[in-house]
Amino acid sequence: MFPRPYLSVVTESLPQPTEAADDAPWLAGLNAPQREAVLTTEGPVLMLAGAGTGKTRALTSRLAHIIATRRAWPSQILAVTFTNKAAREMRERISDITGGAVEGMPYLGTFHSVCARMLRSHAELVGLQSNFTIIDTDDQLRLLKQLIQASNIDDKRWPARQLAGLIDQWKNKGLTPDKVSAADAEAYANGKGATLYKEYQQRLRDVNAADFGDLLLHMLEIFKKHADVLENYRKRFRYILVDEYQDTNGSQYEWLRLLTAPRNNICCVGDDDQSIYSWRGAEVANILRFEKDFPDAKIIRLEQNYRSTGHILAAASGVIAHNGSRLGKTLWTEADMGEKVRVVGVWDGPEEARRVGEEIENHVAKGGSLDDIAILVRAQHQTRLFEDRFISIGIDYQIIGGFRFYERAEIRDAIAYLRLIHQPQDDLAFDRIINTPKRGLGDKAVQTIHRFARAERQPLLMAAANILDTDELRPAARNSLARFVGDIARWRQMYGSTSEEGGTTPSELMQVVMDECGYTGMLQADKSAEAAGRLDNLSELARAMEEYDTLESFLEHVSLVMDNDANKDGERVTIMTIHAAKGLEFPLVFLAGWEEGLFPSQRALDEGGIASLEEERRLAYVAITRAREKAMIFHAANRQIYGQWTSSIPSRFVDELPDDHIETEETMTGGASLWQAQFSAHDDPFAHVARPSRRGPGFQRAIKSDGLSREEKLARSKRAQGPVIEAKASAVSLGNKGRDDLELGQRVFHQKFGYGTIEVIEGNKLEVDFEHSGKKRVLDSFVSSGE
Repeated sequence: MFPRPYLSVVTESLPQPTEAADDAPWLAGLNAPQREAVLTTEGPVLMLAGAGTGKTRALTSRLAHIIATRRAWPSQILAVTFTNKAAREMRERISDITGGAVEGMPYLGTFHSVCARMLRSHAELVGLQSNFTIIDTDDQLRLLKQLIQASNIDDKRWPARQLAGLIDQWKNKGLTPDKVSAADAEAYANGKGATLYKEYQQRLRDVNAADFGDLLLHMLEIFKKHADVLENYRKRFRYILVDEYQDTNGSQYEWLRLLTAPRNNICCVGDDDQSIYSWRGAEVANILRFEKDFPDAKIIRLEQNYRSTGHILAAASGVIAHNGSRLGKTLWTEADMGEKVRVVGVWDGPEEARRVGEEIENHVAKGGSLDDIAILVRAQHQTRLFEDRFISIGIDYQIIGGFRFYERAEIRDAIAYLRLIHQPQDDLAFDRIINTPKRGLGDKAVQTIHRFARAERQPLLMAAANILDTDELRPAARNSLARFVGDIARWRQMYGSTSEEGGTTPSELMQVVMDECGYTGMLQADKSAEAAGRLDNLSELARAMEEYDTLESFLEHVSLVMDNDANKDGERVTIMTIHAAKGLEFPLVFLAGWEEGLFPSQRALDEGGIASLEEERRLAYVAITRAREKAMIFHAANRQIYGQWTSSIPSRFVDELPDDHIETEETMTGGASLWQAQFSAHDDPFAHVARPSRRGPGFQRAIKSDGLSREEKLARSKRAQGPVIEAKASAVSLGNKGRDDLELGQRVFHQKFGYGTIEVIEGNKLEVDFEHSGKKRVLDSFVSSGE
């Protein structure tokens, strides 16, 4: 039935196309719009496919139909997706239908994989060889950092990651270095961004490499400058199919437009209501203007939903209808109306977590599975309360699209600082933070500290303190290490006062440490979307610590959490962000934190205005349509924002839910938890009204103390800081007994300074007159008897 696949380029001539029989296997089970989308093979087609409407089935059936009716050989079809997983699924489905014809489709894959294949054939046209290397993000950052330093640009103020993000944006828009406007270039190093972009591209060519953005950008350049290459591909591809068209960026859009002419046999599948990736460069305008790009286009709406109940679909449709920029469609189902969407108002975040836990326990008690359940949040920091609650009541869970809260890098880093302050002998914590953030202590300096610590059987912090009295390290490294050791001593002194009246709380200590060690500043300098989320996670860590009176009790809690390894083979509740949930579905979905400022995100609204609001609303639509049978939406009357309790109002999306399809309730049983978390027994329960507001950059806030301002309190702690010798004593109280096989006048050898004679012995420290380096203070464990 299906033609034999061909891998070679074929000519324009084809066997006479045939018509499919009504009972053709690839048409079986399709509804009327799906069938129309499959059979409409000629001309531009937009398959506007709502959530759960079977768009993947329609797309693969269309491919099978084109091959089966001999409208094109498999090698004459271009089919692009956004993920390798989607490409594999498409291949498997087509293979099942066609019995292997998919093997002859070399141009079925992601945008990047297809462009990489093309570029291998034409690499010389953009100054590369066919065996070019595709570099990853780490290599990209390393190369950019070299260029930044060579240009004498302060890489702390203008980090490489920020430049990498800008270059990625420019490539997503199809902009080569010569097309970057002066205004866009100003976004980095006072206008040097475009110059560095040009140098970066040249450097990649010099080493025969390309980054992922280049795969598309180079092919665009080839198509525009070499008409013969473009014409050959236009002749080859008789049909073009695009999945998730709403997620295309400017570069992908232009690439497709060039290849489509003149046949215009393109079928794009997508849903403007599910365009939620603008932060990755996606432009919803691409799908909205499809009819303008192709005036004779046929729009086929897939609106019959096979996933959710009637009430869930109606609730989602009611919200998304408030968007002005959309093509419009109405989801419907032949399934029962089911339960109405439940909207629950709670007192605070802890009550939200308790209530969700109770609902999960009820679901399981009725015979349900934990695998049925998903908790969807707008921001990753929201997961912490659920994780703590589930651990306390014994519910296994998994985090999809990220790490558990206490496993995230920034949280581990912050806790490592606290562990070292609490326990100076914690060598694992020392190793993690000694150069995080970067403080000019390279591998050699750290190895030197390790070598001495082993020789003297001392903890690393003590070894670091002792090495400061020697010349074992370069002056710059020694000064940086002295600051680190002194900071740990000062923070330990602050930690020692946490139990005193008006002293520093564990939460306040953590915030001071993150600010003063430079970690907050490091994340603020990182302009990526991930950095903002990492700052939010640190803010959430500060909130979590407010529940603990001592640092010891908090660190013990963290140890218990980290030791609670969920049963990897058993059932688990899934926790993820809404972005990570796209394409998935669950019988029971909890939607948490539907409050103004959190969802829709205030940061998104501040940066993008109405366009961002509409994307946030599309996120709400995606969130609701993940539920098959039940959906519960939660909003809290109180949230901790940067460590301070504030009143919250329900999200505008809650107001947009149609009344006929929701049930509302308010529990408000969490008042006690609010007071317990914020106040001691003698506090005025209304005193929080006058508490200081958030101050300063990052996530820090004004410290609550005995009337002193944050600046006064920090000044007091710095005045208490003594010389480095006190830092050593504070670090660890261990002796420094010297070796008994060394004596004055003895000739010794040092790996760094060479041969010399011992002139002074003070415990484990020596003053040696080296033959070529002069007098140096060194550690006795670093010398051997000279010969």
